[in-house]
Amino acid sequence: KILYGISIILLICFCIFIGIDYSNYDPIVTSAPFSTNILLRGVEFLVPSIIIFVIGIILKKKNS
Repeated sequence: KILYGISIILLICFCIFIGIDYSNYDPIVTSAPFSTNILLRGVEFLVPSIIIFVIGIILKKKNS
């Protein structure tokens, strides 16, 4: 259960940080497209979230 909670927290953080990045994004000032920000935040939050979620599933099956 704890691992699922951590995974959900990481997903929520991803959404919050994407919203912050979107509000601060200025295409005139920055040379990178916004999709680059989404990709970097995905690596930062979504990849660990998926790994933790899979570990939670494996541990749940192992304990059953």
